[in-house]
Amino acid sequence: MADAIRIIRARQCTIRRQFDERGISLKALALDSGIKQSTLISYFPMEGSRDPAVMPASAVYCLAPFLPADLLSLLLPDGFAIVRVPEAMDHCEAAEAMQDYLCAKSRAHRADSEAGEAIGPSEDAALRAKLAAVPGGRP
Repeated sequence: MADAIRIIRARQCTIRRQFDERGISLKALALDSGIKQSTLISYFPMEGSRDPAVMPASAVYCLAPFLPADLLSLLLPDGFAIVRVPEAMDHCEAAEAMQDYLCAKSRAHRADSEAGEAIGPSEDAALRAKLAAVPGGRP
């Protein structure tokens, strides 16, 4: 358990650095989430000022609607991710986007493609863009 606490504290420090880089205000998060600003500062202190308090699941629950999923995912073990599930979805639009992705992926595996049967760098970038275009999809 001590290792998990150390990992979570380090990741909370990473999240704080991301807040600063992305311009995410703790004051705005406090107003949006209902968590006191002083409590948020205890979870996400300035770098080098102190060890962060380990966030309880209730704080993650309150912050989830207001933070990017990639930052929340830092609180999970490697290989796990938090994703936003769309409330409504046009299944026809999603199917067309998925078909477009699958056709592009098949083309990328041809012998005469950029990297032969492997997926080359520009093909990878194009495939990621197509996957991101799928409603609810994430690269």
